Amino acid sequence: YFGTSILTDPDSFQEVVVKIERPTYNKPFLGGFRNMSTGVEFHNAGSQTKPKKRPDKGIQLFCKETQTVVGKNKEQQTRNTTSTQMTKTGLYVSNMTDKLLSPGKYFTAEEYHKRRLEAVIVLQKYFRRWHAINLVQNLKEQRRLRLAQEAKEELWKKWEKKEKLRREYEKKLNPKTKEDFELLYHELGLWMQEETERINRTLTGAERKAALCALLDEETQLIACIGMHRLDANVENQQKAIFQLLGKCAQPRRWKAFDGKITEMDTQNTLRGKELLEIYRSICTKDIPKDERISVLLTLKCTVEEHECKLTEEIVELIDREVDLLSREVKECNLEGLRKRICTLFLHYIKTPEFNPEVAGLLKVPQDPLKLYKNLYFCHSCESYLPSTEFPIPANSRTIGKCRSCHQLDNEGRRREAYLKYRLMLEDLRKAEVDYQDDSKIVFLVQFSDLQYLVENIWNCQSALSACSDLYDMVLVRWDKQQEWSPWNTILLTKEEADAHLKLCNLQKAYEAPFISRIKQKHIRAKNYFAQIPAMSSFLHRSTNPADAN
Repeated sequence: YFGTSILTDPDSFQEVVVKIERPTYNKPFLGGFRNMSTGVEFHNAGSQTKPKKRPDKGIQLFCKETQTVVGKNKEQQTRNTTSTQMTKTGLYVSNMTDKLLSPGKYFTAEEYHKRRLEAVIVLQKYFRRWHAINLVQNLKEQRRLRLAQEAKEELWKKWEKKEKLRREYEKKLNPKTKEDFELLYHELGLWMQEETERINRTLTGAERKAALCALLDEETQLIACIGMHRLDANVENQQKAIFQLLGKCAQPRRWKAFDGKITEMDTQNTLRGKELLEIYRSICTKDIPKDERISVLLTLKCTVEEHECKLTEEIVELIDREVDLLSREVKECNLEGLRKRICTLFLHYIKTPEFNPEVAGLLKVPQDPLKLYKNLYFCHSCESYLPSTEFPIPANSRTIGKCRSCHQLDNEGRRREAYLKYRLMLEDLRKAEVDYQDDSKIVFLVQFSDLQYLVENIWNCQSALSACSDLYDMVLVRWDKQQEWSPWNTILLTKEEADAHLKLCNLQKAYEAPFISRIKQKHIRAKNYFAQIPAMSSFLHRSTNPADAN
């Protein structure tokens, strides 16, 4: 609504209310004009007023299309024209192929459904028979595959055990590494213990003393024999290390392309490394003809004469001396010292970055003496100052003890313990903990001696379930797999038992109460022992009761 004033008389006005209706539709443009200065459009009166409605006559009206029907005629032709023909005057249609149909017996809907049900039952019988045959065949096939897999696993275990014994025998027969000699001394200690017990049990008096003296002499001979084997093994290992270093110098540059192929490129330095490697291999070769030896020496002489220094002059002098001695038919056994000296000097020549640039990135950089001085410790056993890396410090140790060499010497002379099985067990345990990916830390603080105490004193070197005593076939796993491994959350089992244990979801239902109680007691003993280690004291408050594991 809108109010406005209208002048009725010269001196009076009257208020009039004007009703404005907003249109609910788009008004058609029926003409008008536009102000050129302001741009305002003005419509005619016909577009400003609401259109007039038609009067309602009370009769429903329809359009023309709904009142009329359009007819259409169309002829059709049947597919078989003869089917509409019949015999008549002037036309004969044969009835030889006609069939006479007669109505059959009438049956009700109940009888029809009964027949359908019987047919369905017959089909179900045959289907169930076919399904049962397939099910039995599948079960037989699964059983056959399972038995074959079990037989294969059994054969694999036997082969693995046999191979393990063969490797141990090979290590004892031809020891090469530190672990091999450690195992050999361990076997020597066991043999000495058995022989001593046998002598003490069977002999007395002077016979016993004589037998013990003979046993001591035999032990001395065996130790000397082991020492000779160690010297030979050290020489062989040193030679392998030298060839490995020279092989790295001769390796070409390698990188992986976008298509996955490996590309190799020889540089000037790698070619120089290959040349020096071949010369060194030829120089170290024994039992070669004299002409070939002289040719190798001349090649070496031409190689080192490229650089003039005191080292190359000494090598050239030794080469001339050997060539002179070979020309005089000197025996090769008298030339061994000279040849070793040539090999040593040439190796020193190869390790010089000035003559072999590729070796610069493979040599150990000497440490700063000032920094090294702060990291030196005194070994009271060998009375030597050594860096901290040469001291094996146990987790429960509070002082610096003996160095590694003194520990090894003391072990070979007195205890003669072999840590190989514990080292393998600790490696398997650490790999398993890394696979959990839950930031386990305690397992990396445990050392060989700690693991040895845990296995021997807590678990008595046998499986908690089957009492198996083969340490090479046993592993330490989590008692509660939801918690981090620790000496108070572990159990010693065989590999098969460990796989079955880790699949359990509820330990209370899987094991009996007395067994869980025994495991809990072992965990308490382990916690009391490892609580003395300062590095593990911070982890004790996070431990939970193993018997409450679910």
